[in-house]
Amino acid sequence: MRASFVFSEVLTGLRRNVTMTIAMILTTAISLSLLGGGLLIVRLIDKMHDIYYDKIEVSINLTKDVSANDQKCTQQPCTSIRSSLENNPGVESVVFEDRNRAYQRFKEIFEAEPELVKLARKEALPASFHVKLVDPSRSDVIVKSYSGQPGVRAVNDQGVFLERFFGVLNGVRDATFAVALVQALAALLLISNTIQVSAYTRRTEVGIMRLVGATRWYTQLPFLLEAVVAGLIGAGLAIGGLILAKVTFLDRVLAAPISSGIVPPVNMLDILLVTPWLLLVSILISAITGYVTLRLYVRH
Repeated sequence: MRASFVFSEVLTGLRRNVTMTIAMILTTAISLSLLGGGLLIVRLIDKMHDIYYDKIEVSINLTKDVSANDQKCTQQPCTSIRSSLENNPGVESVVFEDRNRAYQRFKEIFEAEPELVKLARKEALPASFHVKLVDPSRSDVIVKSYSGQPGVRAVNDQGVFLERFFGVLNGVRDATFAVALVQALAALLLISNTIQVSAYTRRTEVGIMRLVGATRWYTQLPFLLEAVVAGLIGAGLAIGGLILAKVTFLDRVLAAPISSGIVPPVNMLDILLVTPWLLLVSILISAITGYVTLRLYVRH
């Protein structure tokens, strides 16, 4: 009997303040959607880190004269550079790429841009060594050791580009979390106001219940559950929004980079793993805000 009473009081409270309830649900849903988006970005960064970290290379581009006159790397200084790299304990593998191979690889990469391929000249592309390291985080040692050596035009560290790229992704993640925090504060205020209004409109009923012996917790539990139910509905909308965004937006916009292996896909499993966190956050925010509001503003 008591459980049915509490349940009916929760439904009554949600219906009585329907506009504030809807506003609270929508604000909570937006906040949790942004939080879920940020968590998905974190998972995407982790996946991309796993994909690219082991593929990081250092490219040692040779000068024009070496690239033009030593196609097989059989003369000095090319042979000494190769020998030094192969005997370096920090180097896992070394691949020499002459101008012809560099030009072929350029055409393969930009196959979809025929005009760009036409403008490119084989003579403009240097021969190079592609160096894979045992520990990619130590790429700066190779860069310092071979920069400025005879026959070396430039040393390019792919890790620097990846750091900048991941920095951009981290910035997007941080911005998403910041907006989610602002929305969460708005949701807290709405939850607090909704509970205060709901308690005020039912102050007579609560007063009568206290007079006949109802405990403080028993009279305040419906208000607390109203906030939790609204938070869970908001979490459900947020999860549905993430699924909808994946199906209608991400899968289409990222179709090309996903198919080529540049960007890992966002799977339903990723959303499933994020879901418990969104539900937990919605329950905690709603319950804690409701409890604090009841303790501070509701005296019956």
